[in-house]
This record gives sequence, C-alpha cells and structure tokens, in this order.
Amino acid sequence: MPGLKTALPPQAAFYHAVLKYLSNCPEGAMREDVLNAVPDVLKLNDEQKQERLRNLPHLRYRHRSGFALSELKKAGLVENPERGRWRITEQGKGILLRYPEGFEHSIVRSHKKQSATDFSNETPVKSPGATQLNILTPEEEIESALNEIKSNLQELLLNRILQASPMFFEMLVLDLMQSLGYGAGPDDIEHVGGVRDGGIDGIISLDKLGFDKVCIQAKRWQGPVGRPDVQAFYGALAGRKTVKGVMLTTSSFTREAIEFADQMGNIVLIDGKLLAALMIDHGVGVGFQKAIKIPRLDEDYFNND
Repeated sequence: MPGLKTALPPQAAFYHAVLKYLSNCPEGAMREDVLNAVPDVLKLNDEQKQERLRNLPHLRYRHRSGFALSELKKAGLVENPERGRWRITEQGKGILLRYPEGFEHSIVRSHKKQSATDFSNETPVKSPGATQLNILTPEEEIESALNEIKSNLQELLLNRILQASPMFFEMLVLDLMQSLGYGAGPDDIEHVGGVRDGGIDGIISLDKLGFDKVCIQAKRWQGPVGRPDVQAFYGALAGRKTVKGVMLTTSSFTREAIEFADQMGNIVLIDGKLLAALMIDHGVGVGFQKAIKIPRLDEDYFNND
C-alpha cells in the first residue's frame, strides 16, 4: 500500500465481517451495532481499534466498516429496509456460502444482483488468495496520496536546506521553533550563531523575564550526528546555566547519541525526517495550493428525526 501504513486487515476482510455478522441477525441490525461488532468478528487488537485516519477524526475500522455497508448495498448483498437498519440479502448469504473464509474486493465490485437460487446451487469453495489485495476507500486513497506528496516534499525540503547557507538553516530552525509555540514573540527568540557561538545557535525565552530558556543547536549535516556532538552541546548548556536544549539536524543521530540524550533527559533530538515533517505541518518554507473539503453523510443529523 504505497503512501498508507495501517495495521488493519484489508478492506475485503471488512466486507466479509459485515456479511458474517448480519447473517446471524435475521431481523437485521442497526448501523451502530454493525460498526461496533466488526472488531470482534475480525478479532482486532487494541492498537488496531484505536487507529485513526490521519486527515480525518474517524477511527479507521469504523470508516472501513461503514464503507463496507455502502459497497455491499450497491452490490445487492445487503439491504437497508428502514432508516439505520441493515440486513443481509439472499445474494449476500449466497456469497458467504460460496466464500466461507473470505473473498477478494473484486467480488463485491463486479457482483451484479442475481437470484438467491443462482448462489444456492453453487458448490462452496474457498477463494484463493482471499483478502490479500488491500483496496483503499476513497478517503484512504486521498490519505495515501497526501502521504506520498508529503514524503516527496520532505526530501525536497532537506535537499534545499543542504544547498542553503548554515546561517539560513539557523534562522529556519528558529522560525520553526516559534511556529511550534516556543517564544511569545520575535523578541523572545535570539539568534546567537557564529564562529564564537559556543555551540549555541539560538536561545528562546519561555517567560517574559527570561528565567526559563531553551538553547538551540542546528547542524546542517549529511552524515549522522554522534554522541560526542551531543555531549558537547550538553556542556554548552551547562556553560550558559540553561537546563533545556534542542538539537536539530538535516541528517540523523547515531544510536549512542540518542541513548545519551535520553539519559540526560534535558535534550530533545530532531532528525531530518522529523524536521521536514514539522516544517510541512506548520507551514515553514511550505505553501499550500488548495484546501480539500471531503463531504460525508451526517448520521447524527438524520438520527435526530
């Protein structure tokens, strides 16, 4: 699945789970009951249950379950006889009989309404490779595309930073820190960088009197930053009587460097990947072409009738 990382089973598994649950509900079931039942049918763990769509507030398993109801209805495998209530059709029962262990996404997409007799006369078989192909919902396709765009943009940002001057990178880092909410205003951020900076490129005052400060060090490197560099930064903090520091780099940190920072507890390390991601999320050096509004049915509106 390029551009999308998820621990959930593929969409086809949700089709099968919805049909399996409704097959045990002769009178049908309310939409909310179906959505709540799917995790048990699929035996989802806590991590899978809590996974959300990145650009939407919805739980991913509920989103995929709702999409399954919609697609199954289009295929004639479930019906919606009254508001909020869903029921498996004879065609749906036939599909479960034919594919008791699951089926591929194409079965639902290509299926046309047929009589129940057509299915009841078929020999039950297992679909080879069932549920292996993971088809995305339209919203997940947007999410995947956005993830791919951001991944490509992260690489472009880091390449441009490496082409710029060290001074530019130092100022960029201070802009980013301010966009993250550090420093109430421009006067609370001081650029210190230079040949005599003592290992400190910037200082941010967290309070108006300047008692609480964070020191910044920016390393525009291509190779990994090692433990000796982080130790030197730690020493620079002590020299300025500052107990908090943030070290940012365009590259990465060695395992030893990360372990040292964790042991000290007062230094935050931001590698190139996270740096670029934060720049995108907070609009530093990044412009946005268009805001996309994704329409969806407001279930609460219709359920209040």
